[in-house]
Amino acid sequence: MKRIHGSIAHDLGVDIVTGIYKPGDTLPGEIEFSEQLDVSRTAYREAVRILSAKGLVESRPRTGTRVTEKERWNLLDPDVLAWMFEGEPSVEFIRDLFELRMIIEPSAAELAAVRRSGADLARMGHALEEMARHGLATEAGREADQLFHHAILEASRNAPLMTLSSTISAAVSWTTIFKQRKRKLPRDPVADHRVLYEAIGNSDPVAARAAMVDLVRLAQEDTELAL
Repeated sequence: MKRIHGSIAHDLGVDIVTGIYKPGDTLPGEIEFSEQLDVSRTAYREAVRILSAKGLVESRPRTGTRVTEKERWNLLDPDVLAWMFEGEPSVEFIRDLFELRMIIEPSAAELAAVRRSGADLARMGHALEEMARHGLATEAGREADQLFHHAILEASRNAPLMTLSSTISAAVSWTTIFKQRKRKLPRDPVADHRVLYEAIGNSDPVAARAAMVDLVRLAQEDTELAL
């Protein structure tokens, strides 16, 4: 059951964020949908609950389930981010993501340089070595990249900031996949990550902030080459 309603939520979510269903459109009713796809009405209802929790739809008696306005979508949700990148995200959306990263990550790096522990640094170092070993063209390398950025947010010791880790990790991963869809990565960003790692390891908040600014800026430039 869990896999079925998750799959339904995924398919409907992709259709919504890529514009097949537009804000104001009514989704098929549960009877029609369940008969059409030969799934239970319960599975469909659970899928709609998932989409509703992410702000993509709202259900009302008599009017059915409608797609909400984009302003209500939870774009920080990792699933919603993934669904956006299953289509062709707009230039504006990608730039917004990098703008968000530029607001959050340099400050997190600055805090991490002051507050990090030896264990934090060890996690960053291990992730960095895995990135270098596998490369960002591989799933293992991208996972290591996510872990590196996650470790920095954790090292900030700022609880609200740490809750954004899954969003930042998803943004890092999906933009990395996006920029190598049609060609190889234009350059290897491991060296940029190493400069950042060394600044945090040296407990230098000014250098850590500057290194993260450079890292995000260069990542954005690489991604825009793919547009």
